[in-house]
Amino acid sequence: MSHRNARLTVHGRRLLIQRVLSGRPVAHVAAEMGISRPTAYKWLRRWRAEGEAGLHDRPSRPHTTPHRTTPHRTTPDVEAQVCRLRTSRKLGPARIGPILGLPASTVHRILTRHGLHRLAWLDRPTGRPIRRYERDRPGELLHIDVKKLGRIPDGGGWRIHGRDQRSHDRTHTLGFDYIHSAVDDHTRLAYSEVHPDEKAATCAAFLRRAAAHFAGLGITRIERVLTDNAWSYRKATAWRQALADLGATGKHTRAYRPQTNGKVERFNRTLLDEWAYVRPYRSNHERTLALQDFLHTYNHHRCHTALGGHPPITRVNNPAGQYS
Repeated sequence: MSHRNARLTVHGRRLLIQRVLSGRPVAHVAAEMGISRPTAYKWLRRWRAEGEAGLHDRPSRPHTTPHRTTPHRTTPDVEAQVCRLRTSRKLGPARIGPILGLPASTVHRILTRHGLHRLAWLDRPTGRPIRRYERDRPGELLHIDVKKLGRIPDGGGWRIHGRDQRSHDRTHTLGFDYIHSAVDDHTRLAYSEVHPDEKAATCAAFLRRAAAHFAGLGITRIERVLTDNAWSYRKATAWRQALADLGATGKHTRAYRPQTNGKVERFNRTLLDEWAYVRPYRSNHERTLALQDFLHTYNHHRCHTALGGHPPITRVNNPAGQYS
């Protein structure tokens, strides 16, 4: 099939050749057929070189594509400099490019090849890529952390009344709530409670209730519990006794490395965005009551990107295939 804007079909090209071969000037034949002289000479030249096959359309793709057959690749030394600037100074493509005389797009491709294009994937102090992991079975590892949250006065705080209505007396505060949270590494199932402190006895009692909660969802045994290095988790007898009662082993994150406990740290951010700050509350009690609804939604209905868009409960229990 000829191009939709072509003046000549294959039949018209044959007619062109016949008229030229009859002895008529090429220019006259071209004018009669409404084409230019270069076009007429092109088809005449193709017919002489290839015969009848030369009168058919050719593919529009180029004969050679040098950038595909012999791609230009940045030298290893330059790539090493890009990676060094990324890991040591945490610079982005727009700043690395001018330093090395490279386009920002080239720098981005280099960073992507080496898995350095997302700063969130790098450990801030060392610049090394964070090693991500996931335990093989429910209950193999439980992440626990505490988030401190300011209490809300009765009638609502500044989110309802505006910042101008806040008390200027900084010495009079309502104190803080301590949100204790536990997240199962394999399933991402979460459990949280609001407490007035983070003392050892409170932490130990929370661990026992969290284990009972997960047992009700099908995780019958907790093997290891990962926490930060707070005194309540490291030295307290109550905490060690709670671990012993559950038959679990306690583990601690490295100092200044919260990424080790990243799953519960990430859950804390979701907790703030989708529960604590999702709407203005008129009292601290109202916010506390809303926690259970959030947890049910998070565990049973909210899609999780790390789980292929399914809620955490699907990794423990999916009797009717209703979440697939």
